[in-house]
Amino acid sequence: MFHLHCTRKLLDRIKPVIQASEQNSNCMGAWYATALFRKPQLALLVNERTLLPVLMPLAPAASLTQRFPQALAQVLNALEVNPLLIQAELLQMTKVKFAKTANRSVLGIMNEFTFLAENFRNHEENMGYLQLSLRLAHTPCSPLYKTAIFPDQAVRELFSSVLIQ
Repeated sequence: MFHLHCTRKLLDRIKPVIQASEQNSNCMGAWYATALFRKPQLALLVNERTLLPVLMPLAPAASLTQRFPQALAQVLNALEVNPLLIQAELLQMTKVKFAKTANRSVLGIMNEFTFLAENFRNHEENMGYLQLSLRLAHTPCSPLYKTAIFPDQAVRELFSSVLIQ
């Protein structure tokens, strides 16, 4: 089980039942999500712990949470995370609880990723969702400066610590 903290514009689009935050059972923890109303419309999901961004098509919005684990798996595979750890993470993500946004730092990172994604797409029109997610994942993020600096490195460190246990 994991929490998906959604911005108001995404909540208005998918109209889920909002629940109180509880403990996440997955390794990565909570995720934040917003809608990018451009053509085509996208969903930007950012992990609260590692700031890993995942971009994917928004439509159909009603199935966003069912499609998200597969998009995450593609990004984690591209980052060369152990496939067994990816599978274990996805098994913990079969149930989602929706919540309102609570972490302003993550919202700021989401705004920066939105700006960067738009610029990357303007300069490289054929960039797919996976390539764009990976490019954003190698953006230095100030909340990570005392540790990994980059979201992709934070993910690698997180999953390498799981191997040790």
